[in-house]
Amino acid sequence: MGRRKLKIQRLEDMKGRQAKYSKRKKGILRKAKELSILCDVEVVLLLSSPSGKRTFFVGQDPNCLYNILQKVSNMPFVEREERRAYTMEMLKKFYVNWESEFDPLSPPRNKNVDILKLYEDQVQELKDKLTKKSKILRDWKNPENVKDLNQIKFMEDHLIASLNGLRNRKNQLAMEQQSRQRYLDGTKNLEI
Repeated sequence: MGRRKLKIQRLEDMKGRQAKYSKRKKGILRKAKELSILCDVEVVLLLSSPSGKRTFFVGQDPNCLYNILQKVSNMPFVEREERRAYTMEMLKKFYVNWESEFDPLSPPRNKNVDILKLYEDQVQELKDKLTKKSKILRDWKNPENVKDLNQIKFMEDHLIASLNGLRNRKNQLAMEQQSRQRYLDGTKNLEI
């Protein structure tokens, strides 16, 4: 009895479906991790189990999702729509029972208005945070262009805190190096 190719179809038994999902999920996560390491690509994976639990995987770089979202947000609208259309075409090839209204890239519109409102609020909040962080980064890159005294004070306080952190780390490393040196000197004296 050897291995044989199984016909891929939906499992009707919920217990069997959950077991198969659990087993295959490990393989998919392993492959995603290997792909991110081997090819040095940004991998973000979201799986939703038959029971509704979600597994979120981000590749080696912890900023991977942020980098992808940043690239997409900087992309022209036309290119974003082209990529979306391409993704939808690829999904249609994988789904046998394709529903024309199904769009995995969009929140459910007709099911629950509250969920849509929640998504919109979250998106707006993230956009606001991104705008603030971008302005702060712009100020740090060009401090001579900053005209707001409060902003300069904030930057000065942040620099002082950073310098204090660096001094503490330097002192900690110096103490570790001294204790290591004393230990090595002590072991040399024992050998003589």
